[in-house]
Amino acid sequence: MVRHHQPRKGSVAFSPRKRAAKETPRVKSWPKSDEPKLLGLAGYKVGMTHALVTDTDKNSPTQGMEVFTPVTVLEVPPVVVMGIRAYEKTSRGLKVITEVLADNLDQELSRKISLPKEYNKSEAIAKIQGALENTEEIRVLVHTNPKVTSVPKKKPDIFECGIGGANPEEKLNTALELLGNEVKASEIFNEGEFVDAIATTKGKGFQGVVKRWGIRIQYGKAVRAGKGRHVGSIGPWTPRRTMWTVAQAGQMGYHKRTEFNKRILKIASADEVDQINPDGGFVKYGLVKNDYVLVKGSLPGPSKRLVILRQPIRPNNKAEDIPQINYISTKSKQGV
Repeated sequence: MVRHHQPRKGSVAFSPRKRAAKETPRVKSWPKSDEPKLLGLAGYKVGMTHALVTDTDKNSPTQGMEVFTPVTVLEVPPVVVMGIRAYEKTSRGLKVITEVLADNLDQELSRKISLPKEYNKSEAIAKIQGALENTEEIRVLVHTNPKVTSVPKKKPDIFECGIGGANPEEKLNTALELLGNEVKASEIFNEGEFVDAIATTKGKGFQGVVKRWGIRIQYGKAVRAGKGRHVGSIGPWTPRRTMWTVAQAGQMGYHKRTEFNKRILKIASADEVDQINPDGGFVKYGLVKNDYVLVKGSLPGPSKRLVILRQPIRPNNKAEDIPQINYISTKSKQGV
């Protein structure tokens, strides 16, 4: 019988596959935009369902027909702009000049950070305005409101968000207007728009090489000896070392991942939650109570996981027509 040969499955592009440092992902890159608004938003993953959508793709064989599409539901209550952060460019990268915090911050933030007791807001604003010539980037600090959702926690999630503008001065003026205010999803994104989704994937613990890397199970005497689920050889005698590309057991899942160009099918207000909520709520989540977003396809992470939506950093230049949704399933889904 001919022996079966195949290359090892599993990309080494994401090595080392270790656990993410924290559940709230850090977005390091933001696209450039002249439109004065936030470039990102955070929501909580509710689950998945399916919708009947009219296919508008000109290159599709089902153009003009109704097709069932899997969608992910994100609950996106308004986020609050809690601070402004200015950066200057140095030989070692961007360095913070100073920060401006909003007045009357939510007391739930004390569960996350230590709020300053003595703070002069006007001095901080004046310091940023005086250093605009050396300012390379203006970003804002945003926090979520999980206590108004079905997520069982009160501690807000804080993340840094980019802001649009032609120059640092315009970005600063926009940030000062938004400081302390709530921002909704409809003020940042549009239906039919493509966005990037950034989140921490499902954690699957310590796994062996067969599940983690997809190597084939050995046959013959190795199986009879009870050692079929391992790598046949991890390296030669000379040189006496193991390459990092060799498949080995270790942490699987709970990694920060970015999925590019996910299409927003619908942005709905809290008045339209009856169109999405199944009887008894979503499995492992509950009822959607606030604004929600329908994203085509799947997103990283389990239910209740924070997902950051960002303006596309690699736009695919496809048409962004408003999708025509004819039906949304409200039947309970198991295992999504």
